[in-house]
Amino acid sequence: MNTTYEPAYYDHGTPAERWERAQLFFDAQDYAAAARVLVGLVEEAPEQTGPRLLLARAYYHSAQLRRAEAELRTIVEQDPVEHYARLMLGRTLQRQSRHDEAEPHLRVAAALAGDFAGL
Repeated sequence: MNTTYEPAYYDHGTPAERWERAQLFFDAQDYAAAARVLVGLVEEAPEQTGPRLLLARAYYHSAQLRRAEAELRTIVEQDPVEHYARLMLGRTLQRQSRHDEAEPHLRVAAALAGDFAGL
């Protein structure tokens, strides 16, 4: 049985339908499929944080750490106080054994979350 999907499957439907499909794939832990849907959404609306952040998470969970890092850096450039993107960027850098680069992002994320005890 052929379980591969045609590329048109990932691009089919309205942006809202594709967003819902991406979330379903993500929730089912099919991170690669979620990423395939989300890439198109991010290309269509690069200013929107939600799809880009979910794309970064899908990359992170599928161990595509460089891609996750690139998406997270874009979010942080667009919105320097996006707490979760900062946290994810720090964790992504940690997973790549880049602890010195991760530390400032983790500190900012903690401060933005109001967690001053860990600073």
